Amino acid sequence: MDSPRALPSGLATALVFFASGAVLVLEIVALRLVGPYVGVTLQVSSSVIGIALAAIAYGTWLGGRLADRYDPRTLLAPALLLAAITTAITLPLVRWGGEWLRGGAASAVLLLAALAVFLPAFLLSTITPMTVKLQLGDLRRTGEVVGRLSSFGTLGAITATLGTGFIFVAAMPSSWIVLTLAALLAVAGVGLGWWLRRQRPDLEPGRPKARAMLVTVGLVGAGLGASAPTPCDIETAYHCARVEADAHRAGGRTLILNSARHSYVDLDDPTHLEFAYIQWIGALVDVQKSAAAPLDALHLGGGGFTVPAYLAATRPGSDQLVVELDGDLVKLDERELGLTTGPQLRTRVGDARVGLGEQDDRSYDLVVGDAFGHLVVPWHLATREMAAEVSRVLRDDGMYAQNVIDYPPNRFIRAELATVADVFPHVAVIAPKAALAGEIGANFVIVASASPLPLDEIRNRLDLVDEPVELVSGTALRALIGDARVLTDDFAPVDQLLAG
Repeated sequence: MDSPRALPSGLATALVFFASGAVLVLEIVALRLVGPYVGVTLQVSSSVIGIALAAIAYGTWLGGRLADRYDPRTLLAPALLLAAITTAITLPLVRWGGEWLRGGAASAVLLLAALAVFLPAFLLSTITPMTVKLQLGDLRRTGEVVGRLSSFGTLGAITATLGTGFIFVAAMPSSWIVLTLAALLAVAGVGLGWWLRRQRPDLEPGRPKARAMLVTVGLVGAGLGASAPTPCDIETAYHCARVEADAHRAGGRTLILNSARHSYVDLDDPTHLEFAYIQWIGALVDVQKSAAAPLDALHLGGGGFTVPAYLAATRPGSDQLVVELDGDLVKLDERELGLTTGPQLRTRVGDARVGLGEQDDRSYDLVVGDAFGHLVVPWHLATREMAAEVSRVLRDDGMYAQNVIDYPPNRFIRAELATVADVFPHVAVIAPKAALAGEIGANFVIVASASPLPLDEIRNRLDLVDEPVELVSGTALRALIGDARVLTDDFAPVDQLLAG
């Protein structure tokens, strides 16, 4: 009786390693593909991971059933080829589908995540159980075979995760990662099919018309993927970024990150502040210390470097440090937004909280917190421990200005105000009246200090901004906070508060 074993041990191991790794490459890249359309939030990450796990579960189940009903040797190569085709068409599906599914609605996020990862991950996940079935020629070694292939599948996933996160994303755009993976899957499928037919000439070679159709679909999918519209001028390690010129202002440039308008820069006039919340922060800069006196300022998040440029223009001699996570974004700012760094405007590429922790006590007059992942403040920058670090580096008369975005019913801004007020004795918030009433979503700028805030001066400056705005402090602020819970490193459900 012929043994069902059809693959050498090394080939079976490599096949499982490669298929499992390919699934993780798709999962990580999917997060980057969908980000420009639905953001980069905990819900988006959870959706992509959940869809990928569902694909793995259903694919493994189907692969096991097929392996029991048919000869797995006839299924492995087609599975790889179909995975190559569905990987190639992922790009046009996401790029065109994303334009229809923009926004943060749960249904849109789940559907876009499914378009990005489900089909190829599902097909690739059928390979492991079919390979295991082929290797079970000796039932006395079942545990050894299953354990070895499972462990190498996991090692493939780990290798792909680290390789994609540390190497591939930094070396090439996401679209080329996807197309390269599709090409590798196609080569693997063709090579495995050729090898199996040579080993067992009795295997059904497949119909020429079916093979031609698969090749055609694959080529069309790759072509559509390569030509699909991309929302990025450049793709950095963290953002899909582009710069748009303002048709109504010669020097005006808008920096768009993952479909959100993050910064506006006037190349000809750094004192022009376009966005309302930046005008509010500019008003805080204006009242800090005596007029035109240089400031020592720390900026947590760079974006388009609008506030640092404003401060440099209005407070000559100021010493500024900008901590920006995305080094490629800094290069884009230098290339297209007129950023010029030097001894008095320095940049540190890295995490804002880590960079904050490296600063000396009582070393700054102003700390500006304006770091976002899409439209969400990263949770570790919204906790009491973070506020305590800001308090540590501020001088006694220093000021903390933190930009926050929230939507009705204002659960996050209330919690963040409670958090900052738990550290700083003097706190206020700037926002449109309708936003404070919970009628619209908007930017809120929290102002905090160890010393009494110059509220009258701030109000006078705010009267000069383009749109009416409220400055809330004291009893009104406490009423706004209500019973909101202080956020800590141990409990900071920022995404869930925003989704409420």
